[in-house]
Amino acid sequence: MSAARSLFLLAPGAGAPSSSRWMVAWHKRLSTLGDVVTFDYPYMLSGRRSPDRAPVLIAAHREALARAVAQVAPPGPRAIFLAGKSMGGRMGCHVAAGDPDHPPVAVSGLVCFGYPLRSGATGALRDQVLLALRTPILFVQGTRDPLCPLDDLATVRARLSAPNRLYVVEGGDHSLEVTATQRKAAGETQADVDARVLDEIRRFVEAP
Repeated sequence: MSAARSLFLLAPGAGAPSSSRWMVAWHKRLSTLGDVVTFDYPYMLSGRRSPDRAPVLIAAHREALARAVAQVAPPGPRAIFLAGKSMGGRMGCHVAAGDPDHPPVAVSGLVCFGYPLRSGATGALRDQVLLALRTPILFVQGTRDPLCPLDDLATVRARLSAPNRLYVVEGGDHSLEVTATQRKAAGETQADVDARVLDEIRRFVEAP
């Protein structure tokens, strides 16, 4: 019997649901690496614009993971990865790290697209959950992302106990989109940029 495919739980960012163009596109790309399940947080399901407080988001993320594991066939041992855009990646880190009322969740790795290391509202550094992690993590960051200055991320990564990797999208914004001018100068398309990101995720997933 062949080994079960990896399972990705792909979480959305704060500003757009799982039906957004970005989420649909990355669902399709990640599907080449394993089974992919997406979900929406409670405030999205109720049509509200403002995100729920962190405990509500984390609980919903934890419940989505349990549903995903239960619904995806075939059953049996499989590598499980929590992937997420911005806020969705940060909530995945909280689920993996656990808290006083919930033990850490045993997943194979975390893939964070545009990790929001700095609060968009206050600029505060949000590194506590990263320091608590023991789960391998891949950061995929654009050089134009104001929520994650790469110098700040380098300082935080030096303090992490969890194995971690960084893939930098040169010229990428918070959604990893590269400007048309830069793409033209490099003679490539956004699809080329995204393909390189997917290759890095593949290497991360397949690492021993």
